[in-house]
Amino acid sequence: MPLKGFLSRSGSKVAAASATSGSGKSASALSDGEKLAMLDELERSGLGWFWASDKDGKLTYLSATIADRIDIALDDLLGKPLPSVFVSADREGRSKSLSLMLNAHRAFSGFAVRAEKRPQGAVLRLAGQPIIEDGEFCGFRGTGADITEEYYREEETERLAKFDSLTGLSNRHRMKHQIESTITAFKAAKRNCAIMMLDLDKFKHVNDTLGHAAGDELLKQVAERLRRSIEVDCEIGRLGGDEFQVLIPDKDDRGELGDIAMKVITMLKQPYSLEEGRCVIGCSVGIAIAPHDGVTADEVVKSADLALYAAKNGGRGQFRFFSGELENEALFRRRLEEDLGEAVRDEQLFLKYEPIVSAGTEEVRALEAHICWNHPQRGEIDEEEFASIIDGSSQVGEVGTWAIREACKDAAQWPDSIRVAVNVPVALFAADGFVEAVGEALQEADISAARLELEISEAVFFGDTSAVDRTLDQLFKLGVRLTLDEFGSGYSSLAYLRRAPFDAIKIDENLISEAEKNDTSDLGLITAIVALANALRMDTIANGIETTTIFQKLKDCGVKRMEGPIFSDPISRETVQTELVGGNWKIAPSSDRIKRSKRRTVFRKIQVIHDDHSYEVTLRNLSRTGALIQGLSEVPKGTQFVVDLGGGQLAVATVIRTNGDTQGLEFEQSLVDDGAGGLCTRNRVSPYALAAAGAPLAALAQGAYEAMPGGGLGQAGSVPQFSYAAPSKFEGV
Repeated sequence: MPLKGFLSRSGSKVAAASATSGSGKSASALSDGEKLAMLDELERSGLGWFWASDKDGKLTYLSATIADRIDIALDDLLGKPLPSVFVSADREGRSKSLSLMLNAHRAFSGFAVRAEKRPQGAVLRLAGQPIIEDGEFCGFRGTGADITEEYYREEETERLAKFDSLTGLSNRHRMKHQIESTITAFKAAKRNCAIMMLDLDKFKHVNDTLGHAAGDELLKQVAERLRRSIEVDCEIGRLGGDEFQVLIPDKDDRGELGDIAMKVITMLKQPYSLEEGRCVIGCSVGIAIAPHDGVTADEVVKSADLALYAAKNGGRGQFRFFSGELENEALFRRRLEEDLGEAVRDEQLFLKYEPIVSAGTEEVRALEAHICWNHPQRGEIDEEEFASIIDGSSQVGEVGTWAIREACKDAAQWPDSIRVAVNVPVALFAADGFVEAVGEALQEADISAARLELEISEAVFFGDTSAVDRTLDQLFKLGVRLTLDEFGSGYSSLAYLRRAPFDAIKIDENLISEAEKNDTSDLGLITAIVALANALRMDTIANGIETTTIFQKLKDCGVKRMEGPIFSDPISRETVQTELVGGNWKIAPSSDRIKRSKRRTVFRKIQVIHDDHSYEVTLRNLSRTGALIQGLSEVPKGTQFVVDLGGGQLAVATVIRTNGDTQGLEFEQSLVDDGAGGLCTRNRVSPYALAAAGAPLAALAQGAYEAMPGGGLGQAGSVPQFSYAAPSKFEGV
C-alpha cells in the first residue's frame, strides 16, 4: 500500500488537525501532495517509519526504510501477519508477545522488536493505535524507530553489571544473587546444591613477574578451561583476582563432586602458552553442599571458604569437603602461623634428612634438609605440614636462614664426601643480606662451601633480573653448589641455565609422576632434560620416586641422582649419624617402602547400629570397601550394621569375618576420597529428612546420628542383641 493509501482512511482527521494549527499559510493550507511529500521525506530520513495492518493482523503497509534496515525485501513482508515478521527483543523474555498485544485491540508504545529471520539484526521500537470505524475494529496503524545502538549499549551496560568483563563469567554480584535465589528456592523444594570455591596456586608469581597483561590472558584461559571441564549444569563466576566460584544445582554425591574437582585441578595445572612465555599454575578447591553444610547462602559460602582454606593449607593442588572440624582447624592453623617466631627462638624447630642416592652405585651422595616442628600442644608437625604453614608466612626468611645454619652444623659431623642440600624460599633469596648469612653459616660450621647445595626455585627469576644475577654470582664466588629446583614446572627458560652457574637440575616431581603414566612424551622430555644437563656439565636429580618401575625408567634416561620413599623417608639427624658410622652408606631401592597416606579415621570411637540398638565400638581400620571394628563379642557372619562415621555419614555394612571381639565389615557402597587423604561416604543423612521427623532444619552437626528423630534408634525401649567384649589385645582379622 502506498503512503497515500496509508493516510486515506484518516484524511479527515489530518485535515481537522491542520485547521486548528494556526492562521495564514499554516499546516491547514498545505495540499495533500505537500503533506505526503513531508511524510515521505520523514520516512527516508529514518527519523520516523510507518506501518499498518488489517483486522487479521496482516501487514498492509510498511515503510521501505524498515525493510531495508532489517534486510528483508518489502514484498516478502507485506501480507504477512505482523507477529510472524517481528518478535519481542525483550532481554529477559518477560514482556507480552506481540500477538497478544494486537489481539487486545488496544494502543501500545515502546515495544522493542527484531525481525524473526534476523535475530542478531536491527532492533526497532514499535507503537500502534487501533483503527475503529463505525464501532468495528479495522486494524492498526503505527510508527517505528531504530533503537539498535541504544539497545546494544544498554545490553552491554547490563552485561557489565552482571558479568566479569575480562573472562565473561558471572561476576561477584551475580554469583551472590544466583546462590541466594537458588538456595532459597531449593530450600522450599527440598533440593540440594553444591558450592565450589576455587583459588589459583602460583598465579601471583605470573602476575608479578610476567606482567598484568600476561596475568589477564592467563585468567581468560583459566575461565575457558573451567567451562570445558565442568560438564554438568552449573553457574561459574569470577569473584575477583584469582578467585572463582561454581554453583552446581541438584548435586550432593561427594563421589561425583570429588571427580569434578579433580578434573578441574588436573585441567588447570596443564601448561599455558602466553605471549610472554609458557607457565604452569595450580588450583585448590573447597566444596560445601546445601543444606548439609549450611541452610542459608551465607552459611554454605562460608563452609566452602573454610574447605578451600583447608585445601590450600593441606599442600595446594587438592580439594577438600567441608566438615565441622575445619573451623577449629582453621583457627589452630592461624595460631600456628602466629607461633612461628616463638618456635625459632625457643628451638622448637628441628631438621630431618632425606637421602639423595646415586642411581648407578646406590651410594648416598647428599642429604636434603626438611624442617619439622615440635609444637608444645600439637606435638610433632612433619615436613609436609610445616611447608604448608610456612608458605607465604612473614617468618619464611628467618626460618630459612635458621635451616641453612643448622644444616651446616650437622654436616660438619659427617664425612667430607657427603653434601647437605637446603631449599631456599624465593623470599629468602631476594632478602638483603642473604649471601652474607650463607657465608656466616659456613664459617660457623667450618665446612667447605662445596658441601652446601642450595636448591633454588625457577620462581626467583621472576624478580629483578640484575639483582638475581648479582646474588647468583656472589653465591658462585662463595663456592656453594647451586641446584635449579622444579625444572620443567613450566616457568623454565633455557636462558636461565646458560647464564646462571648451576651445578645440577632437579626435575619437577609432577613431570616424573606424568612420566610414570606416559612412557612416550614425558619420558622423552626427561631424556632431553638429561641430555641438556650433560651438555652443560650439570648433574640431574629426580625426587619423589615411589616405585622400582619409575626408578628404572629414569635410570635408563640417564638421571644421575634420585630421592624418594623408595629409598627412605626423611630421618632424624641421630639416624643419619648412625648410618654414616660405617663410612660407605648404600641404599638399594625397594618397592616395600611406599608413601603411606594419612588417615584421619583410624583408631577412634564410632557408633554401629543393628536393628534399633546402637553400640559404641572402636574403628581400627578403614578402606574404600570395608572396615575393621573392635568391641563386640559373638557377632556372627552375615550380620548387618549401619556404621555411623559421624557428621551424618551412615554406611550399610555386612560382617564378613569375625574373630572374638573384632569384626571385618564390607560396605554396601564403597567410600570415596575426602580430598585430605582419607575417606568419606558419598551421601549423608538429609537435613530435610531430619526436619520431616521433627528436628529443625539446620546444617549437619559433627556428632553421631544413631538417634535420628523418629528412627527409634538407641531409644530406651531398644533391645541389644550383642554384648560388649572385655578389653583385649588387638588382633587382625
